[in-house]
Amino acid sequence: MHHCTVTLESPLPYHAPSSHPIFSPPLHPRHFILPFSPPKTGGLHRRHHSVFTCKGIQLSVPSHGSASLVPSNGNGAAIHDWKLRSVGLKSIDVATLGNLCVDIVLNVPKLPPRSREARFAYTQELSKSPPDRKYWEAGGNCNMAIAAARLGLHCSTIGHVGDEIYGQFLLDVLHEERISMVGMSEDDDIVDSSSASYETLLCWVLVDPLQRHGFCSRADFSKEPAFSWMSKLSGEVKVAIKQSKILFCNGFGFDELSPGLIMLALDYAVDVGTSIFFDPGPRGKSLVTGSPEERQALRHILKMSDVLLLTSDEAESLTGIGNPILAGKELLKNGIRTKWVIVKMGSRGSILVTTSSISCAPAFKVNVIDTVGCGDSFVAAIAFGYIHNMPLVHTLAIANAVGAATAMGCGAGRNVATLDKVTELMRASDMKEDDEFWSELVKDLDTEEITFLSKMVINGRNIQVNHIALQKVVSELLPKLENRWLEGKVVS
Repeated sequence: MHHCTVTLESPLPYHAPSSHPIFSPPLHPRHFILPFSPPKTGGLHRRHHSVFTCKGIQLSVPSHGSASLVPSNGNGAAIHDWKLRSVGLKSIDVATLGNLCVDIVLNVPKLPPRSREARFAYTQELSKSPPDRKYWEAGGNCNMAIAAARLGLHCSTIGHVGDEIYGQFLLDVLHEERISMVGMSEDDDIVDSSSASYETLLCWVLVDPLQRHGFCSRADFSKEPAFSWMSKLSGEVKVAIKQSKILFCNGFGFDELSPGLIMLALDYAVDVGTSIFFDPGPRGKSLVTGSPEERQALRHILKMSDVLLLTSDEAESLTGIGNPILAGKELLKNGIRTKWVIVKMGSRGSILVTTSSISCAPAFKVNVIDTVGCGDSFVAAIAFGYIHNMPLVHTLAIANAVGAATAMGCGAGRNVATLDKVTELMRASDMKEDDEFWSELVKDLDTEEITFLSKMVINGRNIQVNHIALQKVVSELLPKLENRWLEGKVVS
């Protein structure tokens, strides 16, 4: 047995227990938690009460090509499901699918070893003594949901948490952030609620003295997803998907849910006109070489997603193409519903590729403290721009700002960017520019339109590229964000 000595030091500021009352009686995670209504206040209480009551939109969203409300089943017959006919509005902006976990964030002398056996022993050693609550943080898709809620989007999480203290902790955090939760498990699921396979998934987030990160969870050492006993969508889950404008899924969802169940959820989203966002993340590489079921699910999701979000490395691993713009075009070409491919370029910025245009936005200059949660926060802002039909380069600008604002803090979960930090960063308008890099990236491209976010616009710099001044974009974005708080809703 490989023995490790672990020093439990939290790199995060201590979070006192929530001032919100514990649900009484305790709220069972299988229950469908209806969306919360925000408090009516005249002030700008931006930290905790960041979800507004949406009026909803019609199911058809022509600007993004959503599917029909009553799709055909192949022989022309409409789907016979009373739930499809009974809900006419989409009152939830974003629902996340799976990947609900509690992060245990610890400072350690060194990161876990690479070998599977040694990592397993390391994780077992960590698990011997339950860490103090001050080391806990909401993780996984909670990061994206919290960031989106703080932008004013009405959010819901779909997934599974156990009955133990970690599950209750996640429910408390989601409640505090005004995010609803829909449990995926049902009473007839064949599993003992006292067994380890029913428990909330824990992820050990380990930070070494050089601020490098390592991650361990029980899902790393199992051939089956953590909740492989779930095999169908409940009625409550279907209602939540149907009422959502966007369903977000990432590659880590495969650690919890079976490929078949994920495909069921995404196919249902297509049927009811819900847009699908997919971010394969680091799991994308392993899915490419995974089981036949995983490979089939990955191909299906890549084809059926409306918006794909991935890093330049992930884009290359999925397409074999090194140029991120050309890789994005390849993913668009192979997709059936794909409208946007967004490539996250890290400290350089981001790119949004459509069939007829390319938009590029350099990153904001910030003092980076911790990059955990930056990608999730970025996705939340892309969802904001998508829902509000914002110009593409504006969408990238706010996404870069939200991701950068998160990087200025320490950790994810409740430490992701607040609206105050985002607007402060945008007002400063301090953006990195590397003309040589971007010029090389877009040269010789055969495309109808290239839009580039710049600190300033110099007439005639490049007749191929349409330069948009950052200050102009910021001046148009800030009133939308600020008026949302003054009026109690997002201005579209």
